[in-house]
Amino acid sequence: MNANRIHIKNFPILETKRFDLIEINDSHLENIFELYSDQRVTKYFDLIPLKNKSEAQREVDFYRKRFMDNIGIRWGIAFKNKTEIIGTLGYNKVIKDHKGRIGYDLQYNYWGKGIMSEALEAIVNYGFDKLELNRIEAEVMQDNIGSEKLLTKLQFQKEGILKNWMYWNNDFYDITMFSLIKSDYQKAKNSF
Repeated sequence: MNANRIHIKNFPILETKRFDLIEINDSHLENIFELYSDQRVTKYFDLIPLKNKSEAQREVDFYRKRFMDNIGIRWGIAFKNKTEIIGTLGYNKVIKDHKGRIGYDLQYNYWGKGIMSEALEAIVNYGFDKLELNRIEAEVMQDNIGSEKLLTKLQFQKEGILKNWMYWNNDFYDITMFSLIKSDYQKAKNSF
C-alpha cells in the first residue's frame, strides 16, 4: 500500500444545487463517446477525438482503474435524478495530504451555463475537506481562455507557463499552471 495514495472505500457521490456528480460506468459509454468524439471538447485536451465506442470503453476503464488504484477520482456530471452524463471532472492525480491535479470537460451544448463552475466548486470542497489536500492544481493549454476564466472565477491563481510541459500527438505544448491553496481558499470563502 502506497502511503501517498488516497484510500476511499466507496465511490463518493457529490451533490450540487443542480447536479449529481456520479461514478462513471459502462452505462455511460454513449455519453463518453459523444463527449470525446467532439473536436471542440478535445481541442485543449490531450486526447485525439474518439472514433468508436471501444475507445470510449477504454476511457471508462481508465477512470475506473485510477480510482481502484487509489491514484485519482473522476466524476460524471448528471442533472439531478438523471443517469446520463454531460461531462466529467475530477482529480487526475492525488498525492495524499498534499496536492491534487484536476481536469474537466463538458459537452459543447452546455458551455457557458455555469455548469462547470458549480461542479468544480463541489470537487474543490471535497479535495480540501475530505482528501485533506493543501494544493489543487490545473494545467491549462495555451489559448484555452474559457478554462482560464473558469479557474480565475474559482479563485485559482495563475502561477506561470511551463514550456513544452505536455507531449501528445507527436508535439510539445506549453501549459499554464494554475493553483488554489487551501488557506487562500478558506480566506476567500470566509470573506463572503
